[in-house]
Amino acid sequence: MSYTIAIAGKGGTGKTTIAALLVRLLKENKKGSILAVDADPNSNLAEALGLEPKESIGGILDDIAVHPEKIPTGMPKDRFIEYQVQTAICEGEGFDVLTMGRPEGPGCYCYVNNVLRNIVGKLIKDYNYVLIDNEAGLEHLSRRTTRSADVLLVVSDATVVGLRAANRISDLAKELEIKTQKSFLIINRDDGKIEREKIKNLGLDYIGSIPLDSQIEKISLNGNSLIDLKDDAVSISALRKLGDRIWQK
Repeated sequence: MSYTIAIAGKGGTGKTTIAALLVRLLKENKKGSILAVDADPNSNLAEALGLEPKESIGGILDDIAVHPEKIPTGMPKDRFIEYQVQTAICEGEGFDVLTMGRPEGPGCYCYVNNVLRNIVGKLIKDYNYVLIDNEAGLEHLSRRTTRSADVLLVVSDATVVGLRAANRISDLAKELEIKTQKSFLIINRDDGKIEREKIKNLGLDYIGSIPLDSQIEKISLNGNSLIDLKDDAVSISALRKLGDRIWQK
């Protein structure tokens, strides 16, 4: 049975970085098969993990809408989409990455959402752990393409604006009645200046912080993979201490 971790946060808080580091830690701890789902329109999780991204699901759906003749005669449309999605999965060393994207063409999303729901539902059963890097609006959770998550991990930076966004995400998850077993808050790039009382009032279980890491800044500037981050880096060391709480079944 798969264990799903949905990661959300305001743009710029470093949630994709946290997602990539969690993939690395799950791999390091030999937790089993891992699927990292990039559900953020910015779509840079694959690069953060050192992979060249393939086609996104959104791109696949757009291409089929423009060129329906590509569907083989006698093959149901949803079966063809499922096949195309399978080929879009990037295979890394010890983990896979799937980029969701979003369709850019006109038309109703009802059919698209139903197809994605069925495909993602089938896919996640093949993995022990699934990490979903969401955009702040929790689009794929709100559209029920993932329906639920064992953990909602909200990432904020050490700013009042970031904490407000974290609070809105928590409220949105409740409004949408997204089923989660646990909801956690992580403060990324923590400089120790944020008032801890503000954190306590968010309704999220604050489990710890990740300090500013110059190694990550250097890797980002050079366009390298976070998989190459040194084992003693302050960020990975801090996150390693929180890991058991995040993925403990």
